[in-house]
Amino acid sequence: MNPSHKPLVYIISAPSGSGKSTLVNKLLKQVPDLDFSISYTTRAPRGSEQNGKQYHFVSREEFEQMIRAGEFLEHANVFGNYYGTARRFLQEAEQRGHDLLLDIDVQGAELIEAKLPDAVSIFVLPPDRQTLEWRLRKRSEDAEEVIQRRLVTATREIANYDKYNYILINDKLEESIESLRAIVLAERWCRSGRPLSEDEKTVVNLASRCRLARAKDRVQPILASFGAAVPSARF
Repeated sequence: MNPSHKPLVYIISAPSGSGKSTLVNKLLKQVPDLDFSISYTTRAPRGSEQNGKQYHFVSREEFEQMIRAGEFLEHANVFGNYYGTARRFLQEAEQRGHDLLLDIDVQGAELIEAKLPDAVSIFVLPPDRQTLEWRLRKRSEDAEEVIQRRLVTATREIANYDKYNYILINDKLEESIESLRAIVLAERWCRSGRPLSEDEKTVVNLASRCRLARAKDRVQPILASFGAAVPSARF
């Protein structure tokens, strides 16, 4: 890519425990010229988390100073802690001629899309509530009350699935990675305006299976497992 390239911004959201971090880490190794925006947060690091890797861990005072300075594209208070996406990552991606991947929650995604309407949004779903609860317990990082709170939050978040361009059901890891890679590359290629090769068309077709309009039937049983109301979908 060249330095005059306007970054294509990808938003990826998912309930905690959906396997999103694993997907993102695999994606970044497979797709060139894709930067990752590491969010800022005031929460304490968990387990083996390192500053500047999973998050930029800062004090509440420092975060609020960044808010006042207008340094965030979006920020939110979640469970008493701040989370935010710094503007500088978008600026740095543009300077490098790269695209940018944002890992943010449903609330943050809405704010980003309002500011960047050309952004591509991807929502990662677990195959069902039981699987999500199992994954949360397997991590063994959180107390029981935190796990229950995350499940309640997940129910609320997945009800917003129809606000996203793509739906990715993370059931089989390798297939999910392949689909996520296809989405990112398909959007990049289709917006380039150049003719696509047969191999590229195959990737675009794989990505299209995850488009919101084609995901309705697969999503309804997942929402039902959470007891979530199915939104009046825009199909």
